[in-house]
Amino acid sequence: MATFVDRVVLHASGGNGGNGVASIRREKFKPLAGPDGANGGRGGDVVLVVDPQTTTLLDFHHSPHRRAPSGTQGMGDMRMGKNGQDLVLPVPDGTVVKTPDGQVIADLVGAGTRFVAAAGGRGGLGNAALASPKRKAPGFALLGEPGEVVDLVLELKTVADVALVGFPSAGKSSLIAAMSAARPKIADYPFTTLAPNLGVVQAGEERFTVADVPGLIPGASQGKGLGLEFLRHIERCALIVHVLDCATLEPGRDPISDLDLIEAELAAYAGDLEIDGGRVPLMERTRVVVLNKVDVPEARDLAEMVRGDLEARGLPVFEISAASHEGLRPLTFALARLVREAREAAPVTGVARIVLRPDAVDEAGFTVTPRRRHDGVFYQVRGAKPERWVRQTDFTNDEAVGYLADRLARLGVEDQLFKAGAVAGDEVVIGPEEGGVVFDWEPTMSTGAELLGPRGVDLRLENDARPTRSDKRREYKERMDAKADARSELWTEREARHWTDPADADPQP
Repeated sequence: MATFVDRVVLHASGGNGGNGVASIRREKFKPLAGPDGANGGRGGDVVLVVDPQTTTLLDFHHSPHRRAPSGTQGMGDMRMGKNGQDLVLPVPDGTVVKTPDGQVIADLVGAGTRFVAAAGGRGGLGNAALASPKRKAPGFALLGEPGEVVDLVLELKTVADVALVGFPSAGKSSLIAAMSAARPKIADYPFTTLAPNLGVVQAGEERFTVADVPGLIPGASQGKGLGLEFLRHIERCALIVHVLDCATLEPGRDPISDLDLIEAELAAYAGDLEIDGGRVPLMERTRVVVLNKVDVPEARDLAEMVRGDLEARGLPVFEISAASHEGLRPLTFALARLVREAREAAPVTGVARIVLRPDAVDEAGFTVTPRRRHDGVFYQVRGAKPERWVRQTDFTNDEAVGYLADRLARLGVEDQLFKAGAVAGDEVVIGPEEGGVVFDWEPTMSTGAELLGPRGVDLRLENDARPTRSDKRREYKERMDAKADARSELWTEREARHWTDPADADPQP
């Protein structure tokens, strides 16, 4: 089972907002005392927070689907719905958040850094919040918005001061074990290190961290070996240490050729590397050469032969033996001095200023675009407000549909449809083409709180009102007069002998 994961795909879903409720307050002697439906609760957010105690993305590897709690529905008597709690997910220091197509969204560095990965939906308004002087008792409420659903790629880039790079079995794990308290796996076969190891080194008053990156081979920047998976861990290091194996028995290898190959792989990888935050480009950072395994006589002779060529390139060179600890103390203090210089030269990052960018006063906030498909022309309306209003509308309630039409008209959607060339009966889609809400546009119809026409009908107004005492008296008199008239008409017809007795009729011949 994997114990170190540095790249995962997170499927985050914010909590849904709770629905508002339509309710009427009822009191003694006041059967309709006004609306008291409360708002629904807000859905919880999915938040990524840098936790120093978290060192891997393994939890997201096993559970990639994360959903925040939803808000609850509002209730009558002005009882607000409960907000959903935020789902806080700890991530390691140095986590980069990207979209599936590779666009960087956030770079989480520093303990406590927060990023809202998926926002929760807003709660719907109850009819108490929708009441107005013209609409005193709305018979509808708004639905809660669904939470945001996103797919994010999380990549871990180790935050360290020094990166040890080199071929497999060059002695990087042995070196970090000799310099710090880290105890990585050490064996006499290639690719022993399958995950980066971090160690803390103390040199006098200076303390710095060292990262042991898995071995690189030619073609690592194109995906060969393990290099492509772990080259990202050297991006944040201020100092690159080339660990060269002077006792290798492989034909065609020597410290000079190994250095050139590793430098070529780093240059190829740095070509597509985005440097932000004022960091020095990868190939311009300070590099140190460490000639390892000088405890072997042949390796010591080879180190003395190539030392002059390496120093001619302007590189500091150190001959060490990770096995016998020879030369480790000068190397440790030299690295501490270089790290201190890199920290002093690093730009000071101040507190980011809060920039307020309010929307323009005349900003419509939506677009109306004519579209064509095989069955004809339709008009697509896109914008944050109209799409949010559509999601919040209960289309089973005619009054709610009328309220939506009023809001769209006040926003100016009908005016823009006229300008775009729409006529009555044209198809209008609010939202994306697939999954949007489709209307047959009827611009001549109007509606309002006091006039609910074809766009919305208040069923409560269709019921007859309770008759008064005078209405009952008038109805009784009309009914009695109708009966008297009917009896009088029957008696008149009888006197006129319009009625005949069957016994008095002549017998049939």
